Amino acid sequence: MTTISVSAVPANAECRSVLADGRILTVTASRRPRANRADVKCTAPNAPSIAERMQQVVRLARHTEARFDSRDQVMLSMDIVPAADERDWELAAVLADRMVRGLQPIQPTIAQGNSDAWHLGRVDGTVQVGEGAAPVDAVRITHLGALIGHADLSAAVSTVRTWFPLHSGGINDTLGWLEVSVFPLEAAARSEEDSITAPGLELTAQQEVKQTLNAARHFDGKALGRWRTVVRFGQPRFQGGSYQLALVMADRLARGREFVSRGRIIATGCSSAWHAGRVDTVDGRESKLELIFNQVNHGDRVLLPKDWQDCLPPGFAAGLRQKGATLACIDKIGMI
Repeated sequence: MTTISVSAVPANAECRSVLADGRILTVTASRRPRANRADVKCTAPNAPSIAERMQQVVRLARHTEARFDSRDQVMLSMDIVPAADERDWELAAVLADRMVRGLQPIQPTIAQGNSDAWHLGRVDGTVQVGEGAAPVDAVRITHLGALIGHADLSAAVSTVRTWFPLHSGGINDTLGWLEVSVFPLEAAARSEEDSITAPGLELTAQQEVKQTLNAARHFDGKALGRWRTVVRFGQPRFQGGSYQLALVMADRLARGREFVSRGRIIATGCSSAWHAGRVDTVDGRESKLELIFNQVNHGDRVLLPKDWQDCLPPGFAAGLRQKGATLACIDKIGMI
């Protein structure tokens, strides 16, 4: 049995990064009881976009942590602001967050690195361990687990991408994609919604994503509390809930609840009762069908609300088959 001492977990931690102009940026992390506040809060002097990016980075980097504990809030701040195109401070923010939660026994004073796949634990850059701007001891890593002798956990992340029609009534309409990545938890999360993050979305859309997945997993019976989940959208600025069926399908595929199609899953539909597995109709039927028909490829699987079945344009289903795609109009998930 392993005993973890609460007193060993610091209330504050710091990690520094060297900016391109030679200045030393310090990321300071502090921890306090969450008390229904946000799990991560970030600030940067007069730079809200940098603070928003820091929050996204930290939340994504937590994805491959097998233990989930949402009792504390972590507050991260920068003392100076990097240039808008600089990103090597990202690793310092990730390490400060892990140090203040007692997950990082090695405490590098300077860290350089960034990633386009923090949710996989991947790192591009060098972790420099030592004092000053040019420490003699440097450790190069490609994934976060390497800092504490762990294997690369990205192999345990299951990721599925699905597509849905972005409809705005314009000639430049296209199919948008969303991606769900799940990582198994060692112990059940106290809150399903806390274990789901959707970086880049505005708060209302984030909450809708969390509520949709929470309800749809209730339909599975034994799906709650078992996963850390990251949801990413190729186009984070959209309106309406017609993406919900694509979201639920990506989540079910990532968790092994559905068979993988040969091509893409293209889906549109929402629900006011995902906990019952029900699929409801959405607005914009004609334009969405036209968009799907024009952009479908060989091997794609198209999923539409059952209510649309009797309203499909003449030759729509036959045309999809001719293109090598398949179609299903459904009123319930789990029967596809």
